[in-house]
Amino acid sequence: MERQTVASDTEWEPVVGYARTVRVGPHVNVSGTTATDANGEVVGAGDAAAQTRQALRNIERALGEAGAQLDDVVRTRLYVTDIDDWQTVGRVHGEFFSAIRPATSMVEVRRLIDERMLVEIEAFAIVVGELS
Repeated sequence: MERQTVASDTEWEPVVGYARTVRVGPHVNVSGTTATDANGEVVGAGDAAAQTRQALRNIERALGEAGAQLDDVVRTRLYVTDIDDWQTVGRVHGEFFSAIRPATSMVEVRRLIDERMLVEIEAFAIVVGELS
């Protein structure tokens, strides 16, 4: 099977040794994704809903670059720095996935890489069809 990697061009990918997205055959994995804009700046500091929305938009873009879409997502993992935000984060997740309904987990973590980040999300998709 062919392996396709999609980079987001952050300075850390080659240093840490990861790619934003990896597709092998129909399987697409999107690395932990946070609420950053095109310049790498944190979006929605202090706002879990805004950060969840931005992270999911970033995931949607990463999926598209690998020939996938949100409808192909079968699993998400959500990491939050405050589990009391679970309903807020969950509702935004539902804005994107209410009809798709992937398997999901949400766990509280002590912190993320930047103290302004409240949410990090991973996604796994399976695409029916050929690698584009």
